[in-house]
Amino acid sequence: MSKDAAGGESAGELLLRAAAMVPAERYVLTALAIVLAILYRFLELHLISDILHGFRGQCVKLTFRDSLTDRYHLIIAYKCPSLHGRYIATPWLASPHLQTLFVSIFGIPPSFTYKRELYTARDGGTIALDWLLASDSEDIDGCIYNDASTPLAVVLPGQNSDSASAYMKHLVYSMANKGWNVVVSNHRGLGGVPITSDCLYNGGWTEDIREVIKYLHLKYPNTPLFCVGTCQYSGEEGENTSVAGAVSICSPWDPVVCDRFICRNLVQRCYDRALTMSERLCKIVSIHSPSSRWCYIDVILIT
Repeated sequence: MSKDAAGGESAGELLLRAAAMVPAERYVLTALAIVLAILYRFLELHLISDILHGFRGQCVKLTFRDSLTDRYHLIIAYKCPSLHGRYIATPWLASPHLQTLFVSIFGIPPSFTYKRELYTARDGGTIALDWLLASDSEDIDGCIYNDASTPLAVVLPGQNSDSASAYMKHLVYSMANKGWNVVVSNHRGLGGVPITSDCLYNGGWTEDIREVIKYLHLKYPNTPLFCVGTCQYSGEEGENTSVAGAVSICSPWDPVVCDRFICRNLVQRCYDRALTMSERLCKIVSIHSPSSRWCYIDVILIT
């Protein structure tokens, strides 16, 4: 390495001397800024973008079928004014990951007790229907028949969720408080109900919810039926359904694209490990592990 003509020091030594003259707090601040930048990117925060846009949020975008556009716009204008507004996340939760973490830790669900009805499907499978009524009556039949005009909402939980999940209890309790009768249709093998048939649940299979809706419509023919979380079923049934209205929240329209999205970076891959190690999923496995049918599930998952 070449020496400096004046002092005989190498270029490296000069750089070290210059670096030593920089105050330590500047290094700390630089390191902190780098860490914050990495964390901002890692958690997919959008607080800076919100600030630059003056916390105005984004306009809600609605998509309609062309032939129904005018009718839906008229209905939404009078019945759903919030859909004409803007969405802005809570500033200190300006990240989808922080929102998920917050709900998991602080989302304490309301305390109430469902009334359970076990429905046996045509193939022998058992589906747990958990009811929460707008009234305090414990008689489901009497309540619904006495007031057939009260709408009934059929709620379908997400993957690996059931009626006891915190977000489900928040949703059900809120709807019941607003005067709706609500029933949660748990997936096969969930909600503490054993698997009683060789047919298992998967996210792309809609036969169970189709059968439950037909059952409820026949039992309460004068009660308006609404559904939450039945996107694929609604698309398959179209105008043939007996449901008066349906809504899907955060629906994974394309599972393949969703899987690629989840695996696109490190923080998303953490969800795979968190889901497979979750207490709820481990409890489901432990409940069904004595059954020979659970071995069949393991084979499917491995292949």
